Amino acid sequence: MRDALRRYRRACDYLAAAMIYLKDNVLLAEPLRPEHLKPRPLGHWGTCPGLTLVYTALNRFVAETRQRTLLVTGPGHGAPAIHANLWLEGTHAEYDPQLSLDGSGLAELVRRFSWPGGFPSHLSPEVPGVIHEGGELGYALATAFGAAFDDPDLLVACVIGDGEAETGPTAAAWHSPKFTNPGDGRVLPILHLNGYKIASPTVYEAMSDDELTAYFTGCGWTPLLVDVRDTGDPDTPLAEALARAHRQDTGPPPMIVLRNTKGLGLPSTSPDGTPLEGTFHAHQVPLDPDQLESLEQWLRSYRPEELFDADGVPAPDLLAVPPEPALRLGRVPQANGGRLRQDLPLPDVGKFAADRSRQESPTEVLGGWLAEVVRRAPDTFRVVCPDELQSNKLGALLDVTDRQFDRAVPGHTEHLGRRGRVLEVLSEHLCQGWLQGYLLTGRHGLFPCYEAFVSIVDSMVNQYAKFLKMSGEVGWRAPVASLNYLLTSDGWRQEHNGYSHQGPGFINQMLTKKAHTTRIFFPPDANTLLETMHRCLSSTDLINVVVAGKQSSPVWLSPEEARAHCRAGTSVWHWASQEGSPDVVLACAGTTPTVETLAAVQLLADAAPELRVRVVNVVDLLSLCPPDRHPNGLSDEAFVECFGEDVPVIFAFHGYPSAVHEVLHGRPATQRFHVHGYLEEGTTTTPFDLLASNRMTRHDLAADAVRRARGWSSLGGDLARDFQRHRDELLAAAYRDGEDPAEITGWRWQR
Repeated sequence: MRDALRRYRRACDYLAAAMIYLKDNVLLAEPLRPEHLKPRPLGHWGTCPGLTLVYTALNRFVAETRQRTLLVTGPGHGAPAIHANLWLEGTHAEYDPQLSLDGSGLAELVRRFSWPGGFPSHLSPEVPGVIHEGGELGYALATAFGAAFDDPDLLVACVIGDGEAETGPTAAAWHSPKFTNPGDGRVLPILHLNGYKIASPTVYEAMSDDELTAYFTGCGWTPLLVDVRDTGDPDTPLAEALARAHRQDTGPPPMIVLRNTKGLGLPSTSPDGTPLEGTFHAHQVPLDPDQLESLEQWLRSYRPEELFDADGVPAPDLLAVPPEPALRLGRVPQANGGRLRQDLPLPDVGKFAADRSRQESPTEVLGGWLAEVVRRAPDTFRVVCPDELQSNKLGALLDVTDRQFDRAVPGHTEHLGRRGRVLEVLSEHLCQGWLQGYLLTGRHGLFPCYEAFVSIVDSMVNQYAKFLKMSGEVGWRAPVASLNYLLTSDGWRQEHNGYSHQGPGFINQMLTKKAHTTRIFFPPDANTLLETMHRCLSSTDLINVVVAGKQSSPVWLSPEEARAHCRAGTSVWHWASQEGSPDVVLACAGTTPTVETLAAVQLLADAAPELRVRVVNVVDLLSLCPPDRHPNGLSDEAFVECFGEDVPVIFAFHGYPSAVHEVLHGRPATQRFHVHGYLEEGTTTTPFDLLASNRMTRHDLAADAVRRARGWSSLGGDLARDFQRHRDELLAAAYRDGEDPAEITGWRWQR
């Protein structure tokens, strides 16, 4: 077995090096010539031998224990090693017959890597067994834990590079075992210390064994230190560590610290004297293509003729190393979680609808419905939240489940237990990583977050959106449940927390993503929020962003009206509009903008009753896009029915005005849309003052309406000044009294 493992690793290392450099002559059947090399060698060699060492050890471990194992690879740019293993175990050929286990398939594998139309230089959704690309470092460990939640028979082995280990998200993720329960699977982190990042040493490599032991023990792990440098048999100590980790079922969970040589197998130096093996120079493409003689000597040092026959078929002892097909790492069902996904048994939202005669907190109403979702889906639905569940008035969830936490806590605590559907931790990165891993392995979830701070995960959701986009282009990947954000504590009601808590920029970030990937919703009341969330939790392969208020506010629509409105995406609120062709359209998107718009309508009805006003509410922001730019876009006819063809539109928008202008691009006559939104003005003040500083008050909207309405150019100026004068009087009272006047706080729709 020892010789077979050594030969297997040698074959994988050769294939990885060949993928980086070669486009032809892949088994070196003839002398290496420049025309055999790729014109643009790409890849990261330095971590490949270590990844193959881990993969080989896991093969042996799975074959002996029959433990179903999912591999999450943090150093995603070590993709050549993973491709080599997937090819040798036959998984590549199962998903793509062109990658057959013979010379033709080998040549195709080598040529396809980092080639136009082929595999990218890092792991990606086109690769079997992958739920994490590793394109951006820091998120492998959190993703691994998300995959393990609620899957007690699964082991998730997670390789973390020592460069990745320096990131903040990884530092937080070391505490993930404190959030697991006996019904979850196990995660085995393997910290791969090979000493260097791209061009400098790593922090963890510089730590002594005692420091590493103390650090990880303090984080709640049992660290197993394995040093395979300067050993002729690296397989045995790693196998022993895996066996010990598997046997341990009490105490702090095990993790492995694997010290290894970076770029093992390289020459010690390049022809120009640059040190290679064991240095940062091994990180990417260690030998230049013009160093042809040295490159050929290095590749031939693996003796491929001993590993593959003349037809390119791997030797029998190599093919015997992987476990039986059903247990191979590339074939674990959880890596294509869409095939395991089952629809959530969602309750009827009508039974939870809010009464139109009362003011209700939208999120509080939603919380009751979500609690029923938890009751119906006790093993497949989770809520991740950065310690804001009750703050965002979703506390009804805690009537039916606990916050999951696996530690005894001194002092007073509430709703804390070892088994729960809620994971609260003050790390948006952890929430995001956990939820991604949970969704990609076939389950469902929701991520409520303060609007201003969800942008902490901007880069993570950017990577996830790319993963979804590419997954949709891979025929064998089944759809997974959508990633759902509920953004609450929005900027318009963060006047008490101040400027730092006022930031709707996540909306703009989402607009950069592919149209078939993202959705952005602004339900204006409790009933539309229920309908929207039902739609989001029923969807697949999307990133849904739902922005909703938590403060008590009017219930504008009945359940039936809310359903029709959400189905339309944008519609005229006839009950708030005047009949006939409008002089001006007042449009709105968002809880607070809707209130201010309806209040502006009343101001206009009192001051200018002959002005014909149409009210349009937008619940689906992307319905404003032309239909050829977004699948949710209103038809041209429906758009005209809402906004007319040449009518001025005063648009009160929840976020930055630029977002509306962006989605309207391609519609005719967009210059008639005058958008009020967040102008990056704010402080700790009253709600009305925050609106005024961003020109979003009902008075600003009414003033803009009479200035721009058709046929009102001569009359509108005086009325506009009256509205603004009244606004300033109310502001003066707020500054005098420290609170907004009752005219604002006690306003109710009366028309």
